[in-house]
Amino acid sequence: MDLLNAIVALLNFVVIPATAYGAQLALGALGVTLIYGILRFSNFAHGDTMALGTGFVILITWWLQAMGLHFGPLPTALIALPFGIAVTAAFVLLTDRVVYRFYRRQKAAPVILVIVSMGVMFIMNGLTRFLIGVEEIRFDDGARFLINAGDFKAATGLAEGLAFKSTQALTIVTAVVVVAALFWFLDRTRTGKSMRAFSDNEDLALLSGINPDKVVAVTWTISAGLAVIAGTLYGLDKAFKAFNYFQLLLPIFAAAIVGGLGNPLGAIAGGFLIAFSEVGFTYAWKKVATYVLPDSLAPDGLAQLLSTDYKFAVSFAILVVVLLFKPTGLFKGKAV
Repeated sequence: MDLLNAIVALLNFVVIPATAYGAQLALGALGVTLIYGILRFSNFAHGDTMALGTGFVILITWWLQAMGLHFGPLPTALIALPFGIAVTAAFVLLTDRVVYRFYRRQKAAPVILVIVSMGVMFIMNGLTRFLIGVEEIRFDDGARFLINAGDFKAATGLAEGLAFKSTQALTIVTAVVVVAALFWFLDRTRTGKSMRAFSDNEDLALLSGINPDKVVAVTWTISAGLAVIAGTLYGLDKAFKAFNYFQLLLPIFAAAIVGGLGNPLGAIAGGFLIAFSEVGFTYAWKKVATYVLPDSLAPDGLAQLLSTDYKFAVSFAILVVVLLFKPTGLFKGKAV
């Protein structure tokens, strides 16, 4: 019985939250790795693209709710999501036309584009705060739990109750569908093959008749879509606060670099590695240890390796180690 309680506690506080968080990081890292793989620079504005896109989704969600429209047990934000993606993609394409295209035509060094993206980041950050404010916003209407802790206890007789939030389930399912659709697009469609060819060898792709403007536009559009989906899922699962997405940039970049920058499969693996590392190092293991260890060996303290205040330090430490010993990442992406 104690072993079952330990497993439930582990699922409740480590496995399920880390899986949902890993899916959110993976979607964010996919956007970063697409931009790097095809446009050849690290887009530091990606976190604030997530924030701005989620802000658009929230505004549209509020409008839909004011009109009396809901999505039953699912969040109303799912109805608003396609509109939020469209608005964000249009904004990002406009940014590319007004800002990035000039430097791209000048054959500017990647470091110049990184600095430019930082300028865009601050503009997006200010715009997000202006549109939706700086306070914490919860917009996760609909059914709150897929599995309720009280009902689970009553059904099983265990001391630990399993709580599986509907937003966590939605995050995992959506991530699987989006990743499958993205890989199908890159592998099976003419445009996706053009993007891969452009990423592998830009000069040869241009000689083959591939339209670079189309590749750039599609890349920005997909990246914006991934950013809005990741940002919305993160906001539904936790809460929306503009500054949180700025902070999220570190684990997202860590996931992309650890997996292999420019490698989509690596971005997914990196996202889950970072998520499970952050949750595992900051979780207080006392409850699980008390269930599985004899009373004489049960810890007196929290058995917590790091405080939750230091969870981003875990991402940073993993990032530094990977850059020192394997700069191309676990899946041999492009060196940073």
